[in-house]
Amino acid sequence: MPLFLAAIYGLIAGIILCLTFGTVFFALIQTSIERGYRSGVQIAMGVVASDAFFIFTAIFGTSFLPQINHFDKWIGAIGIIFLVILAIGNFLKVPTLEPKTHADNRSRRRSNLKYFLKGVALNALNPINFMSWAAIAAYLRTKGRYDLSEMIVFFSMSLVGVGATESALAVYANRLRRLLTIKVIHYINIATGLVFLGVATKLLWEGFLK
Repeated sequence: MPLFLAAIYGLIAGIILCLTFGTVFFALIQTSIERGYRSGVQIAMGVVASDAFFIFTAIFGTSFLPQINHFDKWIGAIGIIFLVILAIGNFLKVPTLEPKTHADNRSRRRSNLKYFLKGVALNALNPINFMSWAAIAAYLRTKGRYDLSEMIVFFSMSLVGVGATESALAVYANRLRRLLTIKVIHYINIATGLVFLGVATKLLWEGFLK
C-alpha cells in the first residue's frame, strides 16, 4: 500500500468518525455557540489527544497500562457520573446570546485547559471510541496488510482529519449564533443534556445492569 493512499484513506476515516451525533458532537456545537469557536476548538484538540492515546494503544498493545481489577467498570462508573453532572449543568444553565469573555490571559488559559480536558474526558469515557480505533487497527494489520510505517501514516492523517473536521464544526457552529434566539439556545442546552443522560443510561445498562 503506497503511503500516499494510506494518508488519503486515513484522512477520510478521521472525517467519517467525527460525523456522528454523540456526546462530543453536541458538546462541541453547544460550547462553540455559547463560548465562541476558540473554546470549541479546544474541545476538538482534547478529542485529538484522546484519540492519539487510543491509536497508540491499538497499535502497540495495552501491556504498558496498569493492571487494575474491574478497570472497565471503574471507567464506566466515572463516565456515568461525569455525564450526569454535565447533563444537570445543561438543564440548569441560563442561556445567553453573548459568548463569555475572559478578563486576562491567566483566566483565558484556565478556560482553554478546561475545554481541552472536557474534550479528552468526553472522548475517553466512551468505550466505543477505543473499540473503533482498535477495530480499524486490526483490519489494517490483517486484511489491509499495512506495515508499521503505513499504519503510522494512516493514523496520523486520521488525527488530522479529526482535528480539522471538529474545528470546522466549531467555527461554523459559532457563526450560527447570530441566527439563534434565547429560546433556541435553551432547547439546545436541554437536547445536549438529554444526549448526555442517554449515553450515561446506556453505559449503566451495558456495564452494570445487563
